[in-house]
Amino acid sequence: MHISEGVLSGPVLASGAAIAIAGVAMGLKKTDYDKIVHVAILASAFFVASLIHVPFGPVSVHLILNGIVGLLLGWAAFPAILAALILQSLFFQYGGLTALGVNTSIMAVPALIGHYLFLPFIGRSRKWTFWGGFFCGALAIFLSSFLLAAVLWFTNVNFFETCIALFAAYLPVMVIEGIVTGFCVTFFIQVFPEIIPKEL
Repeated sequence: MHISEGVLSGPVLASGAAIAIAGVAMGLKKTDYDKIVHVAILASAFFVASLIHVPFGPVSVHLILNGIVGLLLGWAAFPAILAALILQSLFFQYGGLTALGVNTSIMAVPALIGHYLFLPFIGRSRKWTFWGGFFCGALAIFLSSFLLAAVLWFTNVNFFETCIALFAAYLPVMVIEGIVTGFCVTFFIQVFPEIIPKEL
């Protein structure tokens, strides 16, 4: 779900960069520096998950884990995702530096939405925790796919068929991410509840 250099139009790149800058600034402001290790661990998980690509027609798909990153970090998801994307761009040429703002926004905005929608369900019971995590993970991929398709379409309407193929390719990933996120959050509640934010 990385957009490479030279694909997007100037206005789309500028809009994505503005959203990313605002999000990262807010994330740094709201980050509890006693929990900076949590941010680093989740940024690492996001970094590794995004490296494993599976070809699917004209696009490739991979796990993203932005749902669990957003659920556990809130606004700190912006700097965590930005750091991972910078490293992926520099070391593996995934995405591009000019598209860094758009790529960050595509993944961090849905992560933050998932945090506010589903954190209240985490910790109520094992069942509520799993389903809260499941829908957070699935919704994050759904929204990221939608935003990716939207920025491609706003750049050039000829990308429409690619947008449809990309969105279809990520439908099974939504389910997988939901299951992974649900089980991870349930596990964390049992063995390391300190990683779950106490309030929105």
